[in-house]
Amino acid sequence: MKVIVVGASGAVGKAAADALAQRHEVIRVNRSGGDVRMDIEDIDSIRAMYQQVGKVDAVVSAVGHGHFGPVDQMTSEQFMKGINHKLLPQVNLVLEGFDYVNDGGSFTLTSGVLNRDPIRGGSCAAAANGALDGFVRGAAVDMPRAIRINTVSPEVLEVSRQKYEGFFHGHYHVSNEAVGLAYCKAVEGCLSGQVFIVDFG
Repeated sequence: MKVIVVGASGAVGKAAADALAQRHEVIRVNRSGGDVRMDIEDIDSIRAMYQQVGKVDAVVSAVGHGHFGPVDQMTSEQFMKGINHKLLPQVNLVLEGFDYVNDGGSFTLTSGVLNRDPIRGGSCAAAANGALDGFVRGAAVDMPRAIRINTVSPEVLEVSRQKYEGFFHGHYHVSNEAVGLAYCKAVEGCLSGQVFIVDFG
């Protein structure tokens, strides 16, 4: 299969791309570097990426970030970071991608642990994650041409432990292998409308 992985230079995206590359042609898409450059927050850049790459069998998105901080100190603008930098870019990747995904292909988006296992200061990310999971479940019943859509929702990766030190007390840190397997299941499997949770491994 020919698979686009957006955000392939990040911890989650690299785990997905490396696992899929063992059996498939993977096009690594990043804001800088990679096989193709794209700004996921720019709709015209998304369109240009699809035009450059052409027809594919699967699109994987492993991007997005949001504001972290106490909800009683959060502004509307800060809350919208989760919407504008994580939710909408991934939704737009789907909406703009239908003409480029082959029959029976798939979209796989990335949410995360915080909407099911909250931490202090994580309500913005939790909202974006929950919206992504809801979008996938709802969109699955409308997908054309047997195209599938799923979400991978991982715990914090072991390789990111230091980056998030102090935030995820008591959380299990998962391996690249466990995360990569979830993306393989989403891309190579038969299910649609699923949230593949990676809490252990």
